[in-house]
Amino acid sequence: MKREIDALVLAGHEVDVVCLKEPGKPAVERGPGLTIRRVPLRHDTGAGIVRLLFEYGLFFLLATAIVAALHARRRFDVVQVNSVPDALVFVALLPKLTGARVLLDVQEPMPEFFATRFGPGRKRPLVRLIAALERWSIRFADATITVTEPMRRTFVARGASAHKLTVVMDGADERVFDPDRFPRAERDPNRFVLISHCTIEPQYGLDTAIEAVALLAEEIPGLCLRIFGTGSQRAELRALAEHLGVADHVWFSEGFVPLDQLVAELAAADVGVVAMKRDPFRDLTLAGKMFDFIALGTPMVVSITTSVEETFGDGCFEPFESGNAQDLARALRRLHDEPELAHKYAQRASEVVRPLSWPVQRQRYLDVVAALGRS
Repeated sequence: MKREIDALVLAGHEVDVVCLKEPGKPAVERGPGLTIRRVPLRHDTGAGIVRLLFEYGLFFLLATAIVAALHARRRFDVVQVNSVPDALVFVALLPKLTGARVLLDVQEPMPEFFATRFGPGRKRPLVRLIAALERWSIRFADATITVTEPMRRTFVARGASAHKLTVVMDGADERVFDPDRFPRAERDPNRFVLISHCTIEPQYGLDTAIEAVALLAEEIPGLCLRIFGTGSQRAELRALAEHLGVADHVWFSEGFVPLDQLVAELAAADVGVVAMKRDPFRDLTLAGKMFDFIALGTPMVVSITTSVEETFGDGCFEPFESGNAQDLARALRRLHDEPELAHKYAQRASEVVRPLSWPVQRQRYLDVVAALGRS
C-alpha cells in the first residue's frame, strides 16, 4: 500500500489515507500531497475468528464515517479500498452514490484464507458467505486489481467480470531495495547466513526452516537463521529452537526494524528463505518478499506453489517441498556447496522479474487509476 501511495503522490494526486493506528504514530499526519488519518484500533494478528470479525466490523463503521465526512468536505474522484476484508469496499458507498469511482485492491482471496486458517471445508456456511461477499465486493467496485494471475482467474471463475480485473504485482520498490546503496558482499567461508522477513505466523513455514537448521548445524560452519518481524508464533519458534538444540543458530529481531536496516541485512545474507506452507490459499498468492530478495541479488530457496511456478518457472531459485525440513536442508546445502549456482539463480531471477518489476507495475497501477478518474 505504501508503494501505491507513493506512486499516487509522485504522479501529482492528492491522497487521503484512512488506516489503523500503529503504536507511536500520530492520529493525523500530513505531508506534501498526503494526509494520513489513523483509527485508534489494535489488530491482533493471532486473533480467533470472533475477535477478527469484531475488529473488521468496528473498523468498517469508523472508516465509513470518516470517509463520508472527508467526501462531504471535498469530493473524491476515486476511493481505493485495500482488502482484507473485501467487504470493506462498501465503506465507499456514499462517495460512489455521489459520483466517485471505486477501486478495490484484493491482496488475498478471502474464502481460501478463512478455509485454511480456521479449519478445512470450503462448504462451511461462513466460507460460503465470505465467497458471496467477495463476489458482491468486486461487483460493487468500478475496477479491481489483484496480485497474481491465478487469483485473477479464480475471481473470474467465481463470477467476476474479467474486464474489471487487472493484475498489478507486488514488486519491490527500486528506490528502497537498491543494490547500489546496499551492495552484496563476497561470501565468507566461515559463515552462512539465512534470512527471512515476515509476520511470524504458522503459514510462513519458519518451523520448517528451524528444523532444517537443526539438520545442518553441525555440517555448515557459521550457520545462522536471522528472522525479522513479529507475530503470534515467536515464543513457539524460540521453544522449538531450544528443543532442537539450535537456539544459538536462530536469531529473532525485537519486532520490525527500520527499513534501511532490514534492506542492509537482506543484502548481507547468503540465502533468503521463503518457506510458505502450501495450501489452496498460498497456491493463489505470492510472497512479496521474493521480489525484495531478487532486487538485491540475494539467492533464494523457495517452497513450491502454483503461483510461484507460474510466475517464475525454472532456474530462479533452489526449490523445495513445502513443509519438508529434509528437502529444505538439501536445498540449503546445495547453495552452500555451489556458490556459483546460487549466483546464477540470482541473475536468472533478476532477468525473469524485470517485466514484473515495480516500475512496470507502478505504471499499470497508475493507468487503472487514471482510467477511473476519466470515466
